[in-house]
Amino acid sequence: MEAEVAALLGAAVGSLATLGAAFVTGRAAARSQFDQWRRQHRRDACLSYLGALHDRDIAMDAIWEALRPSAPDLAQVDERVGRFVGLAREVHRAAEVVLVEGPPVLVKAAGRVGRASGDLSDVMRRMVRDAHAADTARKAADAALAAQREQALHEAVKRFRSVAAEVLDKPR
Repeated sequence: MEAEVAALLGAAVGSLATLGAAFVTGRAAARSQFDQWRRQHRRDACLSYLGALHDRDIAMDAIWEALRPSAPDLAQVDERVGRFVGLAREVHRAAEVVLVEGPPVLVKAAGRVGRASGDLSDVMRRMVRDAHAADTARKAADAALAAQREQALHEAVKRFRSVAAEVLDKPR
């Protein structure tokens, strides 16, 4: 009878050990799948944000081009500004997803892009207002300032890309 009890206890312990190992393995697999899912959502958020930034920046370039002549076609400027505003809204929507999905380092990088973008947009808005008022007094200075701010925005976007790559490369 002792041999039967010992065999039964041995089988029970073996079953518990197997069950425990399966539980640990299952949790590890679930964690790995969750991490992969999280990385994919962050990747999608970053790509959407960068794509929206790209489209919006092309629209801003079109505004600069329309403002270049000494007497810009104001209807053309306004049409391009309208397109820019619509695309800027898309950037804000995409940024919101990055803010929700991203870790703090990614959120901080997106914030730098937002500030640099706002600084450049401020100059563009002033240049559009001056074009409507036929005021060319600060056009050259604003064009130079816009070039500086465009470079700052480019650097902020480059930094965002770098941070995003680091975040997405980390296994956890």
